[in-house]
Amino acid sequence: MKITFSDDAPHFDGSSLKLAFVAYVDGEAVACAITAEALEDHFGANSAQEDELLRAFERGRARIRSVCEQALEHNDGASVELHSGVFRMDEE
Repeated sequence: MKITFSDDAPHFDGSSLKLAFVAYVDGEAVACAITAEALEDHFGANSAQEDELLRAFERGRARIRSVCEQALEHNDGASVELHSGVFRMDEE
């Protein structure tokens, strides 16, 4: 399974408080997201405001992509939503 990521900025979804981004699994676009809670808990976002979340995403982009890649491999390339607990497990 070949996994790559778009370099486009993630999209803020204010109704669900998450940032959506795209991964490509074997060339097919797969919707992925990270919650505001995860960005606050692990990447230094000071609030769930869009600008704070985007800055936190940029700070943590490499780790977010790494954890997302692991999740995509684990679930056969299906859509992924990264919650705070996924990053806590990654730290252990």
